Parts: sequence; structure tokens; C-alpha cells
Amino acid sequence: MAEPAETDPLSDLIEGYSPLPGVADEVFDAEGLMRPVWESLVLTLAAMDEPDRAARFARARQYLRDAGVFFRQYGEAAGGVERDWPLSPVPVLIAESEWSAIETGLCQRAELLEAVMADLYGPARLVREGLLPAEVVARNTEWLRPLVGVTPAGGHFLHFIAFDIARNPDGGWFVLGDRTQAPSGAGFALENRVATSRVFPELFQRTPVHRLAGFFRRFRDALEGLRQSPGSRPGILTPGPLNDTYFEHAYIARYLGFTLLEGEDLTVEGGRAMVRTVEGPQPVDVLWRRLDAGFADPLELDARSRLGTPGLVQAVRGGHLAMINALGSGLLETRAFLAFLPAICQALRGEALIMPNIATWWCGQPAERDWVEQNIARLTLGPALANRLPFEAEHPTVAGNADLPLAEWLARDGAALVGQETVRLSTAPVWTEEGLRPRPMSLRVFLARTDSGWTVMPGGYARVGHTEDATAIAMQRGGAVADVWVVSDAPVPRTSMLGPVSSRPLRTPLPARAADNLYWLGRYVERAETATRLLRAWHLRLAETGAEATPLLDRLGSHLTRMGIKPRDGFSAALAGRIGRARGCAGRLRDRFSADGWQALGDLSALAEGMEGTAPGDDAARALSQVLRKVAGLAGLVHENMYRSTGWRFLAIGRALERAEAMAAALATFADPAAPEGSLELLIEFGDSVMTHRRRFPIGVGRDSVVDLLGLDDDNPRAVLYQLSELRAHIAQLPREADEGPMPPLPREILLLHTGLAVRAPAEVDTPALDALRDGLARLSDLLGREYFA
Repeated sequence: MAEPAETDPLSDLIEGYSPLPGVADEVFDAEGLMRPVWESLVLTLAAMDEPDRAARFARARQYLRDAGVFFRQYGEAAGGVERDWPLSPVPVLIAESEWSAIETGLCQRAELLEAVMADLYGPARLVREGLLPAEVVARNTEWLRPLVGVTPAGGHFLHFIAFDIARNPDGGWFVLGDRTQAPSGAGFALENRVATSRVFPELFQRTPVHRLAGFFRRFRDALEGLRQSPGSRPGILTPGPLNDTYFEHAYIARYLGFTLLEGEDLTVEGGRAMVRTVEGPQPVDVLWRRLDAGFADPLELDARSRLGTPGLVQAVRGGHLAMINALGSGLLETRAFLAFLPAICQALRGEALIMPNIATWWCGQPAERDWVEQNIARLTLGPALANRLPFEAEHPTVAGNADLPLAEWLARDGAALVGQETVRLSTAPVWTEEGLRPRPMSLRVFLARTDSGWTVMPGGYARVGHTEDATAIAMQRGGAVADVWVVSDAPVPRTSMLGPVSSRPLRTPLPARAADNLYWLGRYVERAETATRLLRAWHLRLAETGAEATPLLDRLGSHLTRMGIKPRDGFSAALAGRIGRARGCAGRLRDRFSADGWQALGDLSALAEGMEGTAPGDDAARALSQVLRKVAGLAGLVHENMYRSTGWRFLAIGRALERAEAMAAALATFADPAAPEGSLELLIEFGDSVMTHRRRFPIGVGRDSVVDLLGLDDDNPRAVLYQLSELRAHIAQLPREADEGPMPPLPREILLLHTGLAVRAPAEVDTPALDALRDGLARLSDLLGREYFA
């Protein structure tokens, strides 16, 4: 009997990997030989069995979920839907020798774009000499007239740019598009690297892959060098949480130690940009802009914008604000420019482009438009939208403008057309259900201006398709992303973000918006706990009596109804709403909110939503106990792990004020003389003080003992007086202007509330006194908002 033939794991792995005809592939060269840089990775993949491979891929996905990495997919839902980050776990490998050539070509292109920008907002030689048609500039919505003649602070227009590049069938590289407005992806590249290293930890450690941290450290230092005010810190200007790449904005802010700012955080005073902080306006000299330029200033640019800050153009014009990149730099992303860059490079630099563009023609003249109409069947239309790759034109319409004839679109927008054959992107390996398969790929490569010139991130990230269709590599259309490893022939330095540390840490005031959200985060988390405790008490008593109509259940039900909760209608929506509001506040604090805290919020939300349909009574009480433990864990994680900064104080103030208000309301309802039997026991249970009451008052439960323990005990964290003491201590530490006059309203109000309760005996803490206390807490919240958040 013949011996069974041994299988070759490597052969099995690449058996179905067949590069497409006429298309370059990253793994195999034109002769069909595996590129040396890929050998170790392919062998590592081949050595894995299916369970091991699946576990490694799952580990990367779990890391990304735990870190809260997401992108926002736009569609029918308002604001889009948060989607898991679509990582392709197989990285793209490029040899250092080949990468060096890419760096050289892209650095030349970066210098060229800087020169073009300087000319278009300066002497306009390119238009005067016919190197660029005037209509391509003058009719372009990205050419911002208020910025003409403005020299940027620091002397440069471009500081951080990206290029989308692809490999030609002959193996060379070409540029698909320039990203100069507010290029995204650099932060995601960092997370791709971490996640991919979880898939191949051993391979990554032994392979000389260039690290990314050095690139970011040099860029951070360059932005720090643009500061004009001592003690100021660069900011990142974001459109806000509804932006599709908001996670990256928050991540980069944390990574670089910058302040994440929205338009409402800023004001312009005396021609200078200022951050609204809880300590008053503070100067900001450098803004890394992550929103389109037109939205930056509704006063001089797009008046419809609700994302920007009136007066920012004035601050830029006065030389007091360095904008990264300069307002108006989106002009360079115009697809039509690609047709003219080769000639412009010769004119401005006296040399040819090292890395060519995708082939383009300018079709802005009538004769050329007629030619296009006659030859449409063999033309490929350039993207009408950013990040949209070329597609085979079947009829004279434009993607995203299906009812617009091509000639009209060309006349209106000055389109560029891609040449007579469809561009075929090179392919890279993607793991599919069938195994390793070649899929279309493009690279996004990032460049940053430093003191020594342009530096290139050694890697960037790749966009890969889920099918062979080259138009489906964008994430909004189902594409995925992969890490890019630039592999050296020699050991590479293990760089990090660490550098020389100042003996005096830089202190940055807290933006008012962040303080506002921290305050309400504390309140909403406490509200979720209050609702959970009271709902659990209702279901426990329902389970004990078996009847929904008892005096105590009716009173508790009425109390919950006043809170907006109807216990007989279920509790999932009531809890989910409170947790959702907490999540909304945390979402606007992603640069200050830990990944563990964000994950805990997500787990809590999922648990509450999953309780829909739980049977009332004992089952519901047990489920609510699980929620309560999750809420308590979240509160402890968020509250106790934070550095005791001003931000932590606002979080603590929100939590203390909400707990004091909730306990005062409960005492007014259940310690009232008219409350039904069992109300005092319910109060002790709600206050999580059953054992404490037994130790302190062994004789029995009475109104005075309950009010003393839950209202007047300065050592019980559930007592109203304890929380007023906390509020008084935190408010005393809040920043305020030096004032030799009388006590300010906020400290005065908390002093009155604290003293007014502390001097009372239990019998004097009646329902009218408790209602008056709650009114005082509402006034306290209003005063806090007016002084620090308005």
C-alpha cells in the first residue's frame, strides 16, 4: 500500500494565489518569483494551522475593539454609524531599498506642491504664464480669496501631507492623488501597527521593520517649534464626534500630548486665537486643522459653517496663528492639477517629476469636451470625490452626479480625465474565506515638515479591496486597511515618543467644553446607578408580594415615573438612555477618556440593551444586580484612575451633586411621615447602608436613624451631607480670578447649602427642607455652568 504523499504547507498556501494578468503584484515579481522581503511572512503564515491563524486574527480584532478604534460609515442613519475598524491582518511588505526611491520622489513632490501653493496665493506666475488655466483656480471653491497675499506664520503653507500611490504594471510607482487639505490615516496607521504585531509578534520582533514613533516625534517637535507664546501647546482642530475619522483626531491628540479642540472651544480676541478654558481665555499659536478650510471661519469663509470660529482668518492674516496646513491648501487636491504638474515641475524646479502622476488630460476647453463626448467609451473618469478611485465609464455621467451629463460636469468643475485604458492597481495578499488571495491595493504615504526638511513615515497604510474590483478599496464601500512594513537589510533603531524630559511639566488649562462634558459624564453615570438601584428595589418587592398594587410599590413607581422611568414598561430603554447620554459625553472626551473606560461603557450599554424582555420580579432584580456591578465598576474605573487634575474635579462635582440630589429626593419621598410601611427599609437598601445601619442603630429602624445615616452623616459616602462636603472641597479648588472682594456666588451657595444642612437635627430635615435643598443644588449647577462652561 502506497504511503500518502506529504503535503507542503507553503504550496497549499499559495496554490490559489494567482496574480492577475497585466497587473503587478506585491508578493511575486514580473517573472513570477517571490520577492525576498515576503519570504519570512509567507512561511510564517504557512506554518500556522487554521485554529492558530484564526486565534491570531481574532486577537487583532479584539485589540481594536478594546481600544475603541472605529470609523463612521455614512448612510441613511443621521450622522452615520460607528463601524469596527476593518483591518486586513496580513501586512504589506516593502523593501527599504524600494522605499528609499519612493521617499525621494514624494519629497520632491511635496516641495513642488509647497511652491505651487506659494505662487497661487502670491505672485500667480503659473496662471500668468499659462502653466495653469485661470478657471481651474478662480472657479475652484477651494481657492480662498481672503487668504491671497497672506504669508503663513513660520513661512510654510504645507506641514503635513499625504499621497495615495499605486504600482504600475511595469513595477514602478505613480501618484493617484495628493492629500493636502487635512489628510487622515496617520493615527490609524499606528493602531494598524499595534494590531498587526499581535498577529505576528515573533515575526515582528525578529524582522527589521522601521518603527513609526520617530516620525511622529519629529513632527511633534516641529509643531512645538512654531509656538509663539510661552507655555502654550499646539491644538488639533476637529469637526467633532460625528466626523468619520474622529477617533483618529482624539488618538493623535493623546499620542502627541496636544489639546483636542472644536470650533466652539476657540475665540479670537485682539487678532489672536484663544482657547476658552475654565481659567479664562488662553492663547493657542498652532492648530493642526482636521476640518475642511471652508468651515474654519464662518465670518470670512463659509457663512453656513457651525464647526468653525469667527475670526480665525484674521488671526492667520496677522501672523499670530500657524495653521497646519494653511487655509486654502485643499486647492492642491484638485484633480485637474495632475494634468499640469509635470510642466509646472519643469518650470519651477527645472527637473522632471521623479514619480509620475496617474495619466490625465485637462478637458476644460470646448474642443476637448467634444472629443471626450466622442471617445467616452474608452475613457476612464477621474474621481469626483476624494478617495474615489477611477472607474470604467459606461455612460456620460459622473459618480455621485448620476443625472449630470459629462460635458456639463466638465464645464462646471473642470474635471481631469484618466487616460485611454483603465488604471489597474497592483495586488497584495488578503486573507479570505478561500485563503490567501490577491486583491487591489493602494498606499497612503504621509510626509511631515521638520526642522531638517520633509520626513516620510516609514510605512503609512494600505487600502485593500474585498473583491477584485479596484473601486471597492475605500472603507465606505467595504474595503479594508492593512499595515505597511518597510523592511531593512540591517537592524533598525527601536525609536519611541520619549525624549528629553523637562524638569517642570507643562500645565495646560482645561477647555470649557471638556469641563462641561466631564461634569455631565459624572452626573449621567450616577443617574444610571440611581435608576438601577431603584428599579431593582421595585422588582424585589414585586417578587416578594406577587402583586403590583401595594402602597409601597405605588409610591416607588410614582417616584420612578417622576424620573422618567415606568417600571411596568420594562427597564432596558430607561437605563440605555442614561448610559447612552454618558457615552455621548465620553465620546466628546475621547482624547481624555481611557480605552478601558470606553470599553466599560460599551459593555454596560450592551448589557442594558440585552435585558429587553427579562421577566419582571426576581429575574429582573438579578439582571439589575449585574448592571449595578457594571455601573459601580465603571464609576470606580473612571473616577479613581484619573489624575487629580481640574478635569477630575469637574467629574467628581457632577457625581457628588447628582448623588446628593438623588438621595435628597429619595428622603423627601420615603422618609415623609405619609410614606407607606417599608419605606424606611427601602431607603436604607437604596443607600447601600443596610449593614452600617445595623451596627450604628441596633435597636431598630426609625425615621431619625435613617435621616441621620443618609442625610447627616459626614462619613457615609451615600449621605447628602457627605456629598455637600465633597462639593465644597472641590469647588474651593477650582480655578478663579484673584478677587479681593466678597465671596463669589458659587462658593457662597455651596457654603450655605452645607451649613444649612449641617446645623439641622434629623427631625428638622423634613420634606420642605429637602425640597429647598434640591432647589439649592439646581442653583449650584446653574452657577457652575455660567462661571465655567458658558
